[in-house]
Amino acid sequence: QVQLAESGGGSVQPGGSLGLSCAASGFIFRIVGMGWYRQAPGKERELVAHISNLHVQSYSDSVKGRFTISRDNAKNTVYLQMNSLKPEDTAVYYCSAVPEGTRYWGKGTLVTVSS
Repeated sequence: QVQLAESGGGSVQPGGSLGLSCAASGFIFRIVGMGWYRQAPGKERELVAHISNLHVQSYSDSVKGRFTISRDNAKNTVYLQMNSLKPEDTAVYYCSAVPEGTRYWGKGTLVTVSS
């Protein structure tokens, strides 16, 4: 029922930019907060950014000022614009939501930042 599908990952040089998208379906998107998480090899999955149903944004300290989360309720899509990318940003990025108390995850999209 609930489906989340990320896209936009790829390889970029340090200082570059990438934009990720997550298309959602199976729930009332406009009333559900959406989050972007990432997981680097050997590390725990961490919250990167969150946007509430009221479009209130929050970010981890490591990406604050560089990443921007946004949503388009008409398209049931949440975005993550990543600027000034660093090698430490290399990870699989996941879209997530918790409609009606259950957390759902997309399959992830790989972002690689290297020279």
